[in-house]
Amino acid sequence: MSEIDSSHPKFLADVMLGSLAKWLRILGYDTEYDNQIEDREILSRCLQADRIALTRDRLLIQQGRLPRQLFIESEPLFEQIREVLAFLGDGPHPERLLTRCLECNALLTEVAKERIRTRIQPYVYKTQSRFKLCPGCDKIYWGGTHRKNIFARLKARL
Repeated sequence: MSEIDSSHPKFLADVMLGSLAKWLRILGYDTEYDNQIEDREILSRCLQADRIALTRDRLLIQQGRLPRQLFIESEPLFEQIREVLAFLGDGPHPERLLTRCLECNALLTEVAKERIRTRIQPYVYKTQSRFKLCPGCDKIYWGGTHRKNIFARLKARL
């Protein structure tokens, strides 16, 4: 997974783009988001971590201090996703779907089913065979029908 991850740009979404940040994580893109972040911090984090700023703030763009940025013009979420994918010259990839934590952005790691047995519902334990764990916030993920439904939703709207 690190090969896929390192070949794609990293983003930092401003406070106006929380839903976009979550969907970019669903798509497997490294996307930082903080709903309390100020312009000065956006600039600092983008410089330190070589991130592309995603923003709807015209004043932030006009300052001309961001090394790389993408101004998101659209308001509807799936149009925003389309803008980012067009910027990248990319599209949704099934192998990258749901590889990042939706809460903290960390790359998920496979975890043995037995290791998380006491942390999930018995039905989930019985019906699922593969689990992923977030090394950042310790959240547990499993496939279910989410993966197929999300990809179908993206294909239909993008």
